[in-house]
Amino acid sequence: MTARAPIALAVADFRERVRRPAYAVTLLAAVGLACLAVPDAGSHWVIMDVGGYRGVYTSAWIGTVTALAGALWLTMGGFYVVRDAIARDERTGVGHILAASPLRTSAYLIGKFLSNFLVLASMAGVLAVAAPLMQFARGESGALDPIALLLPFALITLPPLVLTAAAAVLFETVPLLRGGVGNVVWFVVSMVLLMGGQTRNAPLGGIGVRQAAESMRAALVEQGIGVSGREFSLGLTSVAEPLRTFRWDGFTPDAAFLEGRLVLLAVGIAVALLPALWFGRFDPARGPGTVLSEPGKAREGAQDEILGDLPRGVRGEPGMGGPVGRPGFPVTMTAPVRGRAFWRLLAGELRVLLRGVSPWWWLVVVAVTVAGFATPEPATLLPLAWVWPVLVWSRLGTQRVEHGLEGLLGAYPTMRRGLLAEWVAGVALTVVTGIAPAVRMAATADWAGAGAWAGGALLVPALALALGVACRTHRVFQVVYLGLWYLAFNGVAALDYMGVVKSGGLPAGPSPLAVGGLALLLVCAALAVRTARHAVR
Repeated sequence: MTARAPIALAVADFRERVRRPAYAVTLLAAVGLACLAVPDAGSHWVIMDVGGYRGVYTSAWIGTVTALAGALWLTMGGFYVVRDAIARDERTGVGHILAASPLRTSAYLIGKFLSNFLVLASMAGVLAVAAPLMQFARGESGALDPIALLLPFALITLPPLVLTAAAAVLFETVPLLRGGVGNVVWFVVSMVLLMGGQTRNAPLGGIGVRQAAESMRAALVEQGIGVSGREFSLGLTSVAEPLRTFRWDGFTPDAAFLEGRLVLLAVGIAVALLPALWFGRFDPARGPGTVLSEPGKAREGAQDEILGDLPRGVRGEPGMGGPVGRPGFPVTMTAPVRGRAFWRLLAGELRVLLRGVSPWWWLVVVAVTVAGFATPEPATLLPLAWVWPVLVWSRLGTQRVEHGLEGLLGAYPTMRRGLLAEWVAGVALTVVTGIAPAVRMAATADWAGAGAWAGGALLVPALALALGVACRTHRVFQVVYLGLWYLAFNGVAALDYMGVVKSGGLPAGPSPLAVGGLALLLVCAALAVRTARHAVR
C-alpha cells in the first residue's frame, strides 16, 4: 500500500457518508447553529454575552462568535455524527475484506480519522459560508472582511474538531466505549473539556475563548465602558434585556496560541493512531482486536431472548420454515385473547427492556432512591435519577430493528397495543427510578411539583420511543436527551420537563398538561411511522 492509501480510504468513506439523508440533516443543523449564534438585535437568547454587551455585527465579531459556537457545539455533538465509521465497516462486511488486504492497521485508522474530520470540517464550512450571509441579513455592517471572517474558523473551530474525530476512532476500538456507555462518557468528557477550555489557564489555549475575551475587554475599556464585574459567557443563555453593542475589530493571535493549535493537531493524530496497539482490523486471528468477535452471534442471541417474550399466538415453531421472520421460525398467527393479553404483552416488554441490566445498575437506582428520601428538597436528586436510565430508555423503539426482528414483530396483528405496551414499560421504568421525589411531593401536598413530575414520567419514554421508531437507532435519543437534560439541569425553564426549576416555590417550566400532551403526540407519531413502514412492506 502506498502512502496515499489513507487519503483514498478517507475520500471514499467521506463520499459514502455525504450520500446519506442524515448528512443533509447535519448540514441544516449547522445552518441553524449559525442563525442561533447571530440572533436578532432584540433577542433575549444569545450565544456570547460580554457582561451585557455584544459586538456590532461586523465580519470580525460574526466570524469569531460563529467559530466559537462551532467549536463548542460541533466538538460535543459532532462526535455522535461520525462515531459509526468502523462499526459500519463491520456490519457491511467491508471490514473483513480490508482484513484480507495489505492495508496496514495504522493506515486504516488514519483513513477513518481523516474521514471523520472531513465530515466535521464540512459542517464547520457550512458555518463559515452562513456567517457572511448572517452579517448581511442583520444589516449592522456592510463591510465584508474575508480574513477577519474566516481566520477564526481555522484557529478556533477546526483544531478541537481534530480531537473529536480522533476520539470517535478511539471509542469505536475500545469494547466498553463502543455502545451507549461511550455516548454518555463522551458527553461528560466533552463537557469537562469545553468548560475547562474556557478558563483563563486552559492548556494549549483552550478553545480560544481567553484570547477573544481579553481582546473584547480591551475594546470595552478603550470605548469608556467599565469592565469591572462583567462576566464573559459563551453558550446558549437567556438575558433579561437585549444586549448593548460596542465596536470590536477582532483579535490577533500570538505565537503561543498558534503553537498550541499545532500541538492540538499532533495530539489528535496520536490519539487516532493509539488503537493500532490493540485493534485487530476485523482479523479473527487477532481475537480481542476485532470489533465483534463473531458477527451475528450477538444478534442471534438477542433474537432468541426477544422471541421468548412474544405472546404465544405469534411465536414461531422451529424446523417448519416460512416466509416471515428468521429461517426456520415462521409466524403462526392466532387471534389474540383480550383482557389479560395486554398485561402479558406489557410484562414481556418489561423483560425485553430490562434484559441484561446489571445488578450494579439497580444498586445505583436504590442508592439514589434512598438519598432522594433523605434530601431536604424532594426534587434535588431527580435530575440524577432521570439521567441514569438513559441507556435503557434508548432501547425503546429500536430493539426490533437492531436485533433483526422487525419483519417478525411487524406481522403481529395488534401493532397499536404492542407499541403502547412498549411505551408503558418505559413509563414504569421512569416511575421506579424517580419514585422518591414523587412520594415526598405527594406527602407534602405539593401537587404542582407532582404534576410536573408526572408529565416528565410520560414524556421521557415517549421521546425515546418516537426517536427510536423514527431513526431506528438508539444513539439519537441518547444525544438528544442528554442535551435536553443538561439544559433543564442548568435552569432553562422553557425546557424543564422535570419541574426542578422553581419560581416562587412553583415549577417554572411548561405546564404538566402541555408536557403530557406532547408525550401523547410523540407516541402517536411513533405509531404513525411504524404503521407507514409496515404498509410499505
